Amino acid sequence: MKKLIALVVSLVMLMTAAVALADVTVGIVNNPPSESGYREANVKDFESVFTAENGYTAKTYYSLKNDEQLAAAQQFITDGVDYLLISAAETTGWDAVLTSAKENGIKVFLFDRMIDIDDSLYEAAVVSDMAKEGETAVNWLLSLNKDEYNVIHIQGAMGSDAQLGRTGALDAQFESGAMKKVVQQTATWDEAEAKKIVESVINSGEPFNVIYAENDGMARGAVAALDEAGITHGVEGDVVIMGFDCNKWALRELLAGNWNYDGQCSPFQAQIISDMIKTLEEGGTLENKIVINEEKGFDAATITEADIDTYGLGE
Repeated sequence: MKKLIALVVSLVMLMTAAVALADVTVGIVNNPPSESGYREANVKDFESVFTAENGYTAKTYYSLKNDEQLAAAQQFITDGVDYLLISAAETTGWDAVLTSAKENGIKVFLFDRMIDIDDSLYEAAVVSDMAKEGETAVNWLLSLNKDEYNVIHIQGAMGSDAQLGRTGALDAQFESGAMKKVVQQTATWDEAEAKKIVESVINSGEPFNVIYAENDGMARGAVAALDEAGITHGVEGDVVIMGFDCNKWALRELLAGNWNYDGQCSPFQAQIISDMIKTLEEGGTLENKIVINEEKGFDAATITEADIDTYGLGE
């Protein structure tokens, strides 16, 4: 009889725990995985953490358009999710929606990117320091001590935290006259558009010796245009190639000397947010409002196979 009672108690405890865990609903607003290798890794990270097995019911919406993201977030609020997790397409325009979330008792977490809102409208943010990424990249470029810097600057989606941060440090160099802006144009993270931008500059005949692309895919598109035109690049080439995100295939381009620099952007924020949610669900408080991913830049002159294995995204 004692064994039977113990078994029943154990089963009741397990069922209670399962109900408690399964009672957490999250609405995830993100950019689509097709945006980049970084985003594909980011989406997979969230899909692997916010699962039924881990106690979550997850609703997801993907878009590169801020207005569509805003509408999806408002729908999640209407649906009555417990938590709203957001990687915003743009930094502005979120005040009304997130105020609505707060009024409805829905807790908000930001990930990957910051939003220009009052910090009372979100519980915590797990993000990259995009401005630091830009500063690290530009400081590396300055360390080359070139006689002149004629830069093709290929930007990401305009108004996104990633674009603003990676652009800021380079804009400061243009404004000071330390570097020349050959062209500054958005390819909205798209490889084919980046190739067209570089092809246009090549056809114009204007000299350039640096391509600063705000993600790896756009850097690859730029390099394709150089290859077709017979222009050398990388460690022994005429054009310095810079990308961001640290996809494994991109880091291999560094190791081969075809590219010069790649800035890390960590896509892994889901487990940190899940741990924070569990803390709140247990009645605890969060220690940090903002958690910054630690990141670095990689140089073709020093990168190793071990770096690729440790820090590279994808296969």
